[in-house]
Amino acid sequence: MIALTGGKILTMCGKTLDRGTILVRNGKIQAVGKNIDIPAECRVIDAAGKVITPGLIDAHTHLGVYSEGMGWAGEDINERSEPVTPAMDALDAINPAEIGLWEAYRGGVTTVMVAPGSANPIGGQCVIIKTPQKATVEQMLLKRHAGLKIAFGENPKRSHGVNHKKMPVTRMATAALIRETFWQARHYIARQDEKDFQYNVGLEAVAKVLRREMPLRAHAHRADDIVTAIRIAREFDLDIIIEHGTEAYLVADLLAEAKIPVIVGPTLSTRSKVELKDKTMELPALLFNQGVTFAMMSDHPVIPSCFLSVYAGLAVRYGLPKDQALRMITCDAAKILGLADRIGSLAPGMDADLVVWSEDPMLISASPEIVMVDGQTGE
Repeated sequence: MIALTGGKILTMCGKTLDRGTILVRNGKIQAVGKNIDIPAECRVIDAAGKVITPGLIDAHTHLGVYSEGMGWAGEDINERSEPVTPAMDALDAINPAEIGLWEAYRGGVTTVMVAPGSANPIGGQCVIIKTPQKATVEQMLLKRHAGLKIAFGENPKRSHGVNHKKMPVTRMATAALIRETFWQARHYIARQDEKDFQYNVGLEAVAKVLRREMPLRAHAHRADDIVTAIRIAREFDLDIIIEHGTEAYLVADLLAEAKIPVIVGPTLSTRSKVELKDKTMELPALLFNQGVTFAMMSDHPVIPSCFLSVYAGLAVRYGLPKDQALRMITCDAAKILGLADRIGSLAPGMDADLVVWSEDPMLISASPEIVMVDGQTGE
């Protein structure tokens, strides 16, 4: 049993405690508050003068499926042999020894969503893992079926149309391939009780989306691509999350009204392709002011996951309220990922994932002094 005492606790569930106490037992938070009786057998960690937050959540990465420093051998992010590959599962490509996972953990990022890349109109299935490295990825796994990655815009066109001279060459073809696959999955579901039914791994993944067992995660930068993604989701009555959303501020009214969340970023990258030309660091503030639900991503390895708190702090510089900046990498990210009952806030019954910071984590000078995941500090 562990007691963290004396720190400023940002619970992310409605209250801030000065000089509070958190009790941790069997990997879960047992109590949070002031004047808590500390059992004699507790290991006591003095956090006086420090700030305690939930473990940070990076809501969109390619950690483990893209291993740094390995070149081509470490790139298991895109199965480019075909444009439609829903059978691909990021779980099968994650290298639990990848150094980026360790650095993310040391940076206070305790949970990450890992997705296939955006080379394909349908790229495969996403998973959510915790960052402390284990012998197997199953030991890190938090949620297996976290979404089906689809992609709009320039990446699928370049990967297949330009490089391989096959569909999709245009945005029309990207949308058509996605629609066709979902129609096939509808017929697949309808045939499941027939004697000659044949199981198909890829269509089974798409069927999970049709049954709303997992959402679509739609890579879309431009406003028109965002609207196309929403159009297809409505045609098939699907849950959808917009990933990147560079121009989401142009269609914020639509997103807010439809209650469609956006995972924004990577904010600290350059305008490296045409669909990023209208990129703005004010995007989080603009979405907040227009009532859109959003979280933040690193898109690691595009920018490093370990500096997620820095990217959130920069959003404050560009107009986002400080408390909202922390929410988008804790409790709001957990809500979008469907895990708000386990991570993202500090309350009894939640996973004991937390960070003890040297100072306000929205400051660039703040450093994580203790990172705890499931009650373990990694010491």
